[in-house]
Amino acid sequence: MTQFNKVAQEHFEKLELYTTAITRAHGKNHPEAFEVRDLFSEIHAKTQQAGSTKPELDAEFARLRDVTDNYTIPTDVCETYAAVYTMLAEVDAAYQV
Repeated sequence: MTQFNKVAQEHFEKLELYTTAITRAHGKNHPEAFEVRDLFSEIHAKTQQAGSTKPELDAEFARLRDVTDNYTIPTDVCETYAAVYTMLAEVDAAYQV
């Protein structure tokens, strides 16, 4: 199992819940939360399709870094929103290895 698969397995279940939660809680003030949710959904789907091989996610992670300003946590968000950015940054870092 690759490092990426290990980190993905560790975080994807929470990210599935949390990315939906942040769109509800912060979508009005942080419309980027919807794009973060969509990009995570794409990453999750491609990872599942790839099985044990490493999926091709360069474009999705590049866009995610752009949308999140390199996972910079906004100052006016809850711990769940911060956790989403932290977990996504970890998944991205593991993918880049």
